[in-house]
Amino acid sequence: MALFGRRNKKNHEEPAPPVEPEQVPEPVGPQLPPVDAQGLRSMEDHRDFVLSLIDELPPFGQQLLDAIDLSLCEDVISELDLPGFDNSAMDGYAIQTPDVVGATDQDPAVLAVVGEIAAGQTATHRLSPGTAMKIMTGAPLPEGADAVVKYEDTDRGTDDVLVYAEVAQGANIRRRGEDLAAGTVVLTTGDRLHSGGIGLLAAIGMDKVMVRPRPRVVVIATGSELVDPGTELQHAGQIYDSNSFLLAAAAKEAGAQVFRVGQVSDDPDEVRQLIHDQLVRADLIITSGGVSEGDHDVIKDVMPTMGWCDFAKVAMQPGKPQGFGLIGDDKVPMIMLPGNPVSSFVSFEAFVRPVIRKLMAAEPYVRTAVPAISSTDIVSVPGKRQFARGVVSLDDQDQRRVRWVGEHGSHLLGDLARANGLIVLDEEIEHVTAGDVVPVWQFGED
Repeated sequence: MALFGRRNKKNHEEPAPPVEPEQVPEPVGPQLPPVDAQGLRSMEDHRDFVLSLIDELPPFGQQLLDAIDLSLCEDVISELDLPGFDNSAMDGYAIQTPDVVGATDQDPAVLAVVGEIAAGQTATHRLSPGTAMKIMTGAPLPEGADAVVKYEDTDRGTDDVLVYAEVAQGANIRRRGEDLAAGTVVLTTGDRLHSGGIGLLAAIGMDKVMVRPRPRVVVIATGSELVDPGTELQHAGQIYDSNSFLLAAAAKEAGAQVFRVGQVSDDPDEVRQLIHDQLVRADLIITSGGVSEGDHDVIKDVMPTMGWCDFAKVAMQPGKPQGFGLIGDDKVPMIMLPGNPVSSFVSFEAFVRPVIRKLMAAEPYVRTAVPAISSTDIVSVPGKRQFARGVVSLDDQDQRRVRWVGEHGSHLLGDLARANGLIVLDEEIEHVTAGDVVPVWQFGED
């Protein structure tokens, strides 16, 4: 099987030269989605626009255990029968059924034991009438045998064995090819590999498989106020960087191979150099912060000097400011999220997770909204898609219910930690009454 490597953009060990913004020509980008009278783009339009600019990663040969949860890029045809030979389904004795007709506890059949076959061994001779061979589960059936009588129906004799029950022809035998026959298509292009599929591939002798690889995702948080957890805050204006950990964890849960770079200051040259250095190993770059209207929103200022960028206001709450770009010579996709933690996470769910799944060819790209009965009243802002944090559970009738937790503030990380789903409220909704059915993106479900 031919194996394809991922493109080697350049030697990662080479020091990157400083990036001068004036060296980058003004890029020409694709047609942008429409906006409403307030200059807002719909969430669906923005998501579909971003997805339209993303290509699935090329096929890559992976060892079986590295291919878990990845999508196949080829049909897999078994070259073997499974099982590959008639074998015993029980520990017992291989026999000929005419020899045990009428056998009972009071009148057992008596057979001479003429051999023993363990799993991985084969019989040295044919089974003759009036004899039996001790046989272990999985061991090949000896020629001449037409059934296996299990240990529990015998006295487990070694020279002679007493058989206390008659058995039908074919009893306790796994026939060659009864699981699948050689030439059978066992998995198809697009199938996602889980433990059962991995086991099946190993059973037919495969140790590698062609799949869409895990996207290499670089996560960066911007802001001079950010400090790594585990270090001491030096003054009141500093805060711990939670966003890069939040987004890195979410990207891992989505199936990506993640490189958390951590935080970078608001210095434009530092930001530019850091992102340039990451392009060599990134299939996708995620940043948080610096995409709004502030004086120090460095991402919005710097990234247009490094490639084509689109900064939009999306009709959603939280997560209104959004950015997307194709950066560097290889046009590495970059998704630029707002800096408030909840805004960043909701934006990840709405836009980044679908991109990661498309890179992996893992459909569906977008979480399927499931219906749930609201246990609480919920207020919403008309004109914007509202994402409310919720706790989903099943009631006594196995109906899905959701309870709104916290408020709509985009800084309320404690409420996000308690939530296991997002309540998705359409633009025209202003109020949900307890008992109403609402759509929910439930975490842990596609």
